[in-house]
Amino acid sequence: MGWFGAWAQSPVRNILAGVAFVLLVSGLAMIGYVAHGWSVGDAFYMVVITVFTVGFGEVQQIDTPGLRAITIALIITGCTGMIFVTGAIVQAITVAQVQFVFGQKRMIRQIEQLRDHVIICGFGRTGSMLARELKEAKTRLVILESTPEHCAEARDLGFLCLQADATEENVLTQAGIRYAHTLATVVSSDAVNVFITLSARALNPDLQIIARGELPATERKLLQAGANAVVMPAHIGAEQIASMILFPAITSMIPSLERRRAMEQDLRSLGLELEVVLAAEGSRFVGMSVEEVERRVEGSFLIVAIEHAGSSLVERPVPSTILRAGDGVTLLGRGGRAELVSQFGASKP
Repeated sequence: MGWFGAWAQSPVRNILAGVAFVLLVSGLAMIGYVAHGWSVGDAFYMVVITVFTVGFGEVQQIDTPGLRAITIALIITGCTGMIFVTGAIVQAITVAQVQFVFGQKRMIRQIEQLRDHVIICGFGRTGSMLARELKEAKTRLVILESTPEHCAEARDLGFLCLQADATEENVLTQAGIRYAHTLATVVSSDAVNVFITLSARALNPDLQIIARGELPATERKLLQAGANAVVMPAHIGAEQIASMILFPAITSMIPSLERRRAMEQDLRSLGLELEVVLAAEGSRFVGMSVEEVERRVEGSFLIVAIEHAGSSLVERPVPSTILRAGDGVTLLGRGGRAELVSQFGASKP
């Protein structure tokens, strides 16, 4: 490729090489001056003012051919080396800025071409896991993240990520919200999620919005703000742990986490979800048969297994099986059925 090609392609490497060259030349010049009887301090000072072309007078008389040869060599090589280092530094700064500008423009053009994509607001722990899951499913998505470190991490993983505040309407517009299929706002702040939901709903009335909530009181606010569904990670985690404690026979049907994740991913690809719920005392479904429950929910889910309270056996229910309070019920059904599932714990009207 040649010397110039290597210099043009690797400014950081050439900065290091240039600095090393200048140090080598300076060190040799100092040795030469000291060999001619100068002190180390005078030799160092002479090298510095010469290499940096300051133009101060000599600290001692340069009146011998040897001293003149050393000084001439230092001027030619040292000044050339500093020019090279300065050029490499300028190049490194320029290249970084050009790459950033062109990278931003290329990313914006890619976002403008997206249709029926997903917008994820927040690339924290929940957002990063969600993005990876959607990427595995070949879903087109855009990430909005205000933290530079998280945004850089998202870009390193190959995601389209805008470093911006998702609460601003112009940012949502830039992310293609008018053409998006779904927006998931999973920022750690409930107030921010509510604000993003309000802005997103105003910009796209047909958009599916899934919001994260931390406090139970936030769920109603998010739904009123326009969210189609609210996910509460702490609540879900607690439900899963409770299911493992209360219904060990059901949870042992899928012994390994890897197998459970693989099965859940396969079901999601079909638009289905599997979960275990508790039939609470006073639930509207308690006392009803499996057939009656499935007819009541109009096929939104199927009851595929029941672990009766006080029993360690999992029953594959027949249509006439009666649900009793305290039963662990395994449901298989479509997503977006949270309201119906919640009736297992709701009191009868």
